Amino acid sequence: MSDWAIWGALIVVFLAGVTALALVVVRSLEAVRDFKRTRRRAARRLNEVAAKGEVLAARAESAGDTLELEASIARLRVSVARLAVLADALDEAQAPVARVAAAMPRK
Repeated sequence: MSDWAIWGALIVVFLAGVTALALVVVRSLEAVRDFKRTRRRAARRLNEVAAKGEVLAARAESAGDTLELEASIARLRVSVARLAVLADALDEAQAPVARVAAAMPRK
């Protein structure tokens, strides 16, 4: 009688393990997909901000020659340069993740 209980318990444990493994795989794929989506959105927003900053800098240069405006333009250029560095760092950080994501199976 105890043999059936042991085999039954082993089957239950095996099925629970397979179910847990399937859940881990599904959640991992969801996490990779969410990470990719967030990365794309962040990169797009950074590019939009950089483009707007460049447009504003160009408009500010043509607006006039006041001392305050020139200081603002200088600060804006520094900010745009920092943004470009951050965008490059983001691209550099995404490269290893992109290689791993390329190896992941897709639905």
